Order: sequence, then C-alpha cells, then structure tokens
Amino acid sequence: MIELSHDEHKRRAKNIRLVLSDNDGVMTDNGVYYSDRGEAFKRYSIRDGMAVERLLAAGILTGIITGETSPSLVRRAEKLGVEHLYLGIKDKREKFDEILLETGLRTDEVAYIGDDVNDVEIMRHISDFGLTACPGDATDFVRPVVHYICRAPGGNGAFREYAEMLLALKSSAKA
Repeated sequence: MIELSHDEHKRRAKNIRLVLSDNDGVMTDNGVYYSDRGEAFKRYSIRDGMAVERLLAAGILTGIITGETSPSLVRRAEKLGVEHLYLGIKDKREKFDEILLETGLRTDEVAYIGDDVNDVEIMRHISDFGLTACPGDATDFVRPVVHYICRAPGGNGAFREYAEMLLALKSSAKA
C-alpha cells in the first residue's frame, strides 16, 4: 500500500470530482450466474448503490470502467444514474486519457477503486496525483498501488466504504 499522511489524503480528496470503479470484484462479489443463454445475473449491494447517490449529491461524478459487456451492469448503471459507463475496455490506462479529455478533468480530480491485475496500470497512473483503493479481498497485484484498502470485500460494501471515506475527507478539508 502507498502510505499518505492524513493531511495529504485530505488535500487529494478535496480535489476529487470523479470516482471511477471497476465492476466485477468491486461493485459485485466477483460471482456471476450463467444459464444456457449466457450471463443470467450478478449480485449488487444496495449499500454500494447508495454510495453512488451520496457521491452524486455531493457533486462528485461516478463512472464504471470494465472489460466486461454485461447487460446487468448496463441496467444497474442506468438505475443509479452512473453517467460514465465504459464497457469492453481491455486497456483501462489508455481509456483513462480519453475519459480525461471527455470530462475535462485532470488526473488529480479522479479517484479509482479496483481489485485485480487489469486495474494495476490505471491505478499506478492515478496514484501519483489522485486517490486509489481496493476492496478488502482484492488480489495481491493491486495492494501495492493503492492508498486505501477497504475492510469490506467487493460487492459487500467496499465501494460504499471508499465513498464515505472520500466524502468525510472532502468535508474535513473544507473546514
């Protein structure tokens, strides 16, 4: 884990305007149910959904960037009002530059939470300026490149925990 002082964490949180997340392993518990027609459904935490609402209420945009093309994710993102949804992305680091151009944001205005090897490059890039995190059950690949390791596992409140931490830091930075 990349250690930051509390003051540095607060300083960085103050700038956050977009929280990007991986889907499987962060918003879900990494499980998927299949039928003979393919993906049947995935399980999402209602608490993580409330985190999206709380971030949006605080003026912080949310986005999901995933290598999957899951129909259930599209439905979930629509329900929550996730404005930035990127499906079928194989190179998240490359897509990140496009997201910055699309949104007009800078790297230091973005936080990211991911859980596996396909998140490492985007997290390395963001970690120098923005904030990064992983669920408590993330793989060992991502742990060295994050600023925060959630206690909660993916799909069971990790996104909510991270969002609440960011909101608290952002609020204390204003005081």
